[in-house]
Amino acid sequence: MIPACEPYLDGNELKYISDCVNNNWISSKGEYVDKFESGFARYCGCDYGISTTSGTAALHLALATLGIGKGDEVIIPTFTMVSTLLSVLYTGATPILIDCEPDTHNINVDKIEEKISTSTRCIMPVHIYGHPCNMDLIIELSLKYNIPIVEDAAEAHGAKYRGRRAGGLSDIGCFSFYANKVITTGEGGMVVTNNKEYAARARNLKNLAYVDGIKYWHQEVGFNYRMTNLQAALGLAQLEKIDEYIKKRRKNASLYNYYLKDVTGVELPVELPWIKSIYWMYAIKVPCREFLTAELLGKGIETRPFFIPMHKQPFFENGGSYPISDEISRSGLCLPSGTGLKEKDIEYICNCIKEIL
Repeated sequence: MIPACEPYLDGNELKYISDCVNNNWISSKGEYVDKFESGFARYCGCDYGISTTSGTAALHLALATLGIGKGDEVIIPTFTMVSTLLSVLYTGATPILIDCEPDTHNINVDKIEEKISTSTRCIMPVHIYGHPCNMDLIIELSLKYNIPIVEDAAEAHGAKYRGRRAGGLSDIGCFSFYANKVITTGEGGMVVTNNKEYAARARNLKNLAYVDGIKYWHQEVGFNYRMTNLQAALGLAQLEKIDEYIKKRRKNASLYNYYLKDVTGVELPVELPWIKSIYWMYAIKVPCREFLTAELLGKGIETRPFFIPMHKQPFFENGGSYPISDEISRSGLCLPSGTGLKEKDIEYICNCIKEIL
């Protein structure tokens, strides 16, 4: 079976984790947490990194750091992973949904301004499948209305927008290190920022909101979002090879583009000229997705459908119209995209698609 995505561990992972075990530093104390936080923040072009237990926790922590709560509104895309929506709901704020662009699948920035109100406290763009959003226009709106931006860069480690890395393009950036991401800590996440006050508040909130100098005294609701030293050790080893992994992902995408370029009915992913996508998922659109998915599985090829939009989720009622998100959700298919894919695997996958279609 060719999996949809799997971890790629070929560096110092075992060495660093063994060091944690041998020295008994296995919880959230330990040098690897500091090294991973500072190293990943620098990689994103940021001064501060605050590790968390997951990407969802990172998003929630970012919003809590901004003081967002009941009565506030946060603008998000409807086409995204559910974590984006949940992080807003956790704060008690109201998510305001925006449809996506048909080509990049990212939030349609032309529709953001009409949804801004006096209650809007944050804009949260999501860099879908590793291709950054049109951040210039979002930043313009942020400055015009004095609304902070929290980037959901969970899928975009190392992706670039006009030469700058995702996550470092706004007030706060958030990442996931789940096992299928370009780099992983198994489970885990990170908040990055250049704002010293945001960093200090996020670090305090993620550690149960202790009051400095007073044991077991808490003046506000905090969270236990601490990453372990073991996870950070794994993450540091992965970070050492992130550029190599991105290079492999981009090469695999170019191979997919080559083998699928003339296949009728297959719409390939785009990469805009000012973007460097990491192709976290190689995402195509086809008119017969369910049929193709079943046939590929029968040939030993695992795939993933596109996200189901947030306005379709049973627990979240929203009466808006989002036709582009509805359409791509029906036709979108993520092909195997792991860093360890070989060209022979990609050629086999593409030949199967040609044969089936």
